[in-house]
Amino acid sequence: MSERPKQGIYVAWKTVTYRSVLLMLLAGTLLFGVVMHFAFPQFTDSTAKAAGHYTTGLLEKVAGLAPPIQKPGVSVSQQAHFTALDGTVKVKKSNGNSWINADYGVPLEKGDVVQTGAEGMAKVVFNDGTNYTVKQDSLIVIEENSANDQQQTNVAVAVTTGTVDLTTATYVQGSKSQVIVAGAKASLAPDSSAMVHNDPRGDQHEILVKKGSGNIERNGETVRLSDWEKVSFQSQSKNMDRGKEVGPPTPITPGNMMPIFVTAGEKSKDVEFAWTPMANATGYRLRISHNPYFSSLLLDRNIETANVVVTGLPQGAYYWMIQSFDAGGKQSAESEKNRFTIIPKAKEKVDLSLDIDPFIQHGHVIEVTGKTEAGARVMVNGREVPIVGDDGSFHFFTPPLPNGENMITVTAQNSKGGVNTRQEKIVIQ
Repeated sequence: MSERPKQGIYVAWKTVTYRSVLLMLLAGTLLFGVVMHFAFPQFTDSTAKAAGHYTTGLLEKVAGLAPPIQKPGVSVSQQAHFTALDGTVKVKKSNGNSWINADYGVPLEKGDVVQTGAEGMAKVVFNDGTNYTVKQDSLIVIEENSANDQQQTNVAVAVTTGTVDLTTATYVQGSKSQVIVAGAKASLAPDSSAMVHNDPRGDQHEILVKKGSGNIERNGETVRLSDWEKVSFQSQSKNMDRGKEVGPPTPITPGNMMPIFVTAGEKSKDVEFAWTPMANATGYRLRISHNPYFSSLLLDRNIETANVVVTGLPQGAYYWMIQSFDAGGKQSAESEKNRFTIIPKAKEKVDLSLDIDPFIQHGHVIEVTGKTEAGARVMVNGREVPIVGDDGSFHFFTPPLPNGENMITVTAQNSKGGVNTRQEKIVIQ
């Protein structure tokens, strides 16, 4: 009996691997890409580049090699500090409702308010080197104080009332140093100095550029000022009045930081003051003080000539400045403030104590504190420490220092001619 195949349904199996499927998909994708390239060449090129960048970024993130994503120019808040205080000075923090006494240890931040009394004075220094001398009966608000990752700084201070002198430093290009007065905003160039006066009750507002330049913006109007130029306005004025201030005389003698010696037995000294004569000046105003901010005066006298002898000045440190005035009584701007010291001539070497605390670094600014003999004067890198305490303690913030190794030199000198100097290195990174 012969065998005959059984009738039924036969199913044939063929093995297909994942590799084959992937190769087929790849071949199909390649064929599709070739067709699209010839049909739409520009579109396919841009798409391929975008896909390549996306793939690379994805792989880097997976591998942990991608740098962290940061927004360029992100600003970080900074702190300002008091470097000189005299008389009554109050601070109201932005997160508080009460006034506290100003102190060198109180940091100043965005939104803080500083107020000086009738005989008060404060000097505030920001990290970009800009410093504000807040004079008597004044109130300022710190509107902005920040820096970004490119070391560009943004400092803005509003003068609510009173008078403020300010000086800008050599800050990084793209930085801003601004002062706001009754709706006017002054943007000052590096290495510039200005005086700002705001009298809300009398509705008198003034911005004077003493050195350098600045742009003043108000109600869509922009005025550029240079040396000894100013703008003034009232609240309802549509435009600012531009004017030229009379430059001050130049102090000649006593020269800045000049010692004047007295012999043994002398308790006082007659001192000659002299300055450059000014054209069209009918007289001069001489002022002498024990402090560099002239919050209290030892002498305030009008003089017809360009020199005068002041008698009976006892031993100690003095500051003096001069102004001229014309026939109408209009005064020039204030001159530079020269410092001189009347001290006895030492016959032999005099010892003087000088202790320096560990430096505190605030970015590029170094905080220097220490103690010396009561009544001594102190210099830090050639700059006078404005106020030395009754116990000889002192507090000073340096201007911004460059990157790398820097030398901090602190020198103390007393009235007997004693001198002591300390030097320490510090590295700014």
